[in-house]
Amino acid sequence: MASSDLEQLCSHINEKIGNIKRMLSLRNCGQEPTLKTTLDKIGDEIIVVNELLNKLELEIQYQEQTNHSLKELCASLEEDYKDVEHLKENIPPHLPQVTVTQNLYMKSRLTYCQINDVIKEINKAIVSKYKILYQPKKSMSSVARNLYHRFIDEETKDTKGHYFIVEADIKEFTTLKADKRFHVILNILRHCRRLSEVRGGGLTRYVIT
Repeated sequence: MASSDLEQLCSHINEKIGNIKRMLSLRNCGQEPTLKTTLDKIGDEIIVVNELLNKLELEIQYQEQTNHSLKELCASLEEDYKDVEHLKENIPPHLPQVTVTQNLYMKSRLTYCQINDVIKEINKAIVSKYKILYQPKKSMSSVARNLYHRFIDEETKDTKGHYFIVEADIKEFTTLKADKRFHVILNILRHCRRLSEVRGGGLTRYVIT
């Protein structure tokens, strides 16, 4: 979640807490029938705050899990890169020599950076998607409501309890193109067990693991 989104959410929570405090200041007058509406509002505000706190906790847990996975992936890729460099520098003399061009070497390094960029964009798509799923339906725009229903329709028993996206989410929330390079990077992430695929209904769901 971007810092601006987190600050906005925290500000919203603080506003709700302030409303509750002001309403609770009237609790001594709660026996009067005319104040029953106020007490009902207190109950509604408490429910809303509780839901927001639960969503914030889930978001924090997801961000922590994502950061941990990214660190492990970077470490794994770095080790693979070191292994390749070691093999290249220690080719046995009896084997035919193969010239590794500078251009190919730079392409390999560029791919490493591209993987990190794709990971960031996937994270962006997931956060955007689940922000809509966690949003109260009453406050949704027509566009968000349509996306919400699509998200629900795409869920299966295999994705229950997991974060996942489809190519439509990549197009909706990021500037990435679902081209050959994108799918190669997805294969790398799948090989590193950072995501898995769930197919069905003509869709490929990319599940964060």
